[in-house]
Amino acid sequence: MPADPLAAPAPRPHVVKLGGSLIGAPALSRLLQALARARTPVLLVTGGGPFADAVREAQPRLGLSDAACHRMAILAMEQTALAFADLAPGLVPVDSADAIARASEGARPAIWLPARMALAALELPESWALTSDSLAAWLAGSIGAGRLTLVKSAPAAPGSGPRDWAAGGLVDPLFPDYAGSIAGPVEVMSLEAALGHFTDGSLAA
Repeated sequence: MPADPLAAPAPRPHVVKLGGSLIGAPALSRLLQALARARTPVLLVTGGGPFADAVREAQPRLGLSDAACHRMAILAMEQTALAFADLAPGLVPVDSADAIARASEGARPAIWLPARMALAALELPESWALTSDSLAAWLAGSIGAGRLTLVKSAPAAPGSGPRDWAAGGLVDPLFPDYAGSIAGPVEVMSLEAALGHFTDGSLAA
């Protein structure tokens, strides 16, 4: 059946990336709950946190290649996502573009399980230069997200942009290129700012 030309366009999700360094922060649970109550399409991406740190520590001891560690770090992100989904059951786990689209169409807040999509993306470099920030930007560009928000321990300097963030070490060096494929705004918030932003009705319908 052909698409209805008068139908409303499909909603474009807001990708929110939570850094792994936020694990253990007192406000993290409240932010997860706020995101889980969102009534607009929001897609949560997590960092690898201590699970990715374990991969970094194991690499020199075991003599692992960067390619192996890349795949293990993606699985570390998946572990964090599963942990966050357990803490906020309102978040719908999604592992494919179709699942993301269905959650967006139903205005259900979702959390990305990255292994299926990221491990199949042969264009992604298998290197520590690619972090979860760039993976969030890659995902946002791939699904046509309307916005990308990185929530970090430290905020970005006022008036700065992706290349400034990369130069200052706030994001990885590949991030600006991936961020350039996102049609909407790209921003960095501290946890405290994000908590205020996402609990004041900003994600309500």
